[in-house]
Amino acid sequence: MIGHSELAREFWEMGRSADCPIYDMHGHMGEWHSIFFPRAQVDDMIRTMDECGVRMLLFSHHMALFAPDLGNQPAIDAVRRYPDRLRAYCAVNPNYPEQLEADLASYESLSDVYVGFKYLPDYHGISLSDPRYRPAWEYADARELLLLTHTWGRSELDGGPVVRQMAEQYPRVKLLLGHSCHGEWDVAVQLARDFDNVFLELTAVFDDRGVLEKLSHEVGSHRLLFGTDLPWFDPHHAVGALLSAKLSDDDRHNICHRNAERLLAPFLGGLAGE
Repeated sequence: MIGHSELAREFWEMGRSADCPIYDMHGHMGEWHSIFFPRAQVDDMIRTMDECGVRMLLFSHHMALFAPDLGNQPAIDAVRRYPDRLRAYCAVNPNYPEQLEADLASYESLSDVYVGFKYLPDYHGISLSDPRYRPAWEYADARELLLLTHTWGRSELDGGPVVRQMAEQYPRVKLLLGHSCHGEWDVAVQLARDFDNVFLELTAVFDDRGVLEKLSHEVGSHRLLFGTDLPWFDPHHAVGALLSAKLSDDDRHNICHRNAERLLAPFLGGLAGE
């Protein structure tokens, strides 16, 4: 608990921890219509990361998700600018299969940029099980890549039943459940218990009192991943929620960096765990 946490004390006093770096496994980048983000561009986002000890951000650029004429190029440019701080998910919009075909053709040449794929089924209006996603699923499964997808409770597009179907079909994919089936926490717990390749990502979980403790107790902190949706949410809030939760410092180390370091080791080489 917080009163007995040396790690929490270090964060409160220093703003970060020397031996507990943070890997933010769910970020974005760039402007968004009708919303003001004070720190949406890469330099400002790096500054935010520096303020609270985020060693690396794994992200998909808003343009890659919603502007197929630009595709993933803005994300590639950002990673090339900050190769020791950023890695990207190759964003997949299945409404544009020709763009996915081009992304898969160029993926190997961008191994210094990508760690896997990002899906956004509810926004794109296409189920995780739709055949238009299949080329990316098969590519990720063959290479044991990470795949971060939004998952929402009771959604027909990316809720528990369809996630279960895809976890069974592609067991070599490291499947990161963005938002952890938000609102159906027991469904997320059962998925993580049933599939070794499923990990629960905590963006939006930090907003709900008691859920972090529930997931850690019922699944284990070794299956939980820190995430913020930066620039949608500020990592300072997520760090504060994590430090204030009724968890051990060992749990916090798992969530902040150990689990991510294990997942990212094949992609980062010497950068992981430095």
